[in-house]
Amino acid sequence: MILIVSSTKGNNLKLANDLGGVCQEVEMNSKVISLEDYSLPLYTPDEEKSNGVPEKAKELAELFKQASGLIFCAPEYNGSTPPIFNNAIAWISRTDENDWRSCFNGKFSVVTTHSGGGGHKVLVAMRSQLEHLGSVVLPRPILTTYSSPLKSDSALAIVEQLKSYIS
Repeated sequence: MILIVSSTKGNNLKLANDLGGVCQEVEMNSKVISLEDYSLPLYTPDEEKSNGVPEKAKELAELFKQASGLIFCAPEYNGSTPPIFNNAIAWISRTDENDWRSCFNGKFSVVTTHSGGGGHKVLVAMRSQLEHLGSVVLPRPILTTYSSPLKSDSALAIVEQLKSYIS
């Protein structure tokens, strides 16, 4: 199963759903989620010490562990990733006391964005963070904007490449 993670419920969720359709075209099972559906408190060591790891973070971690591949859709916020993305990653990395990379390590990923700005900086930021967590990020990202919609032939080629690595 390919887990397609949208940071927000706007244009990036639409992109995530479009990519879910591409996964169907190549006969790959996928699941689309929005991080907005997982209401997580702001991660701090004090928050974790006081209240433990939230159940929603554990649910997310389980989805990540079950996935054979990951696709991330996030808009560019102030030249980087949106806070909801960083916060979810922080909590997910705290769900396994023995291996903080367990949900990402060795998993093939694709980074994508629908951004009102350039979008290149969020792709670089996601790639850097995911590689640090042990994910193998495919070299071709997907970048869409208001004036440059998803190119179906490019999306198909990228999803087929992802499929070839996880099959």
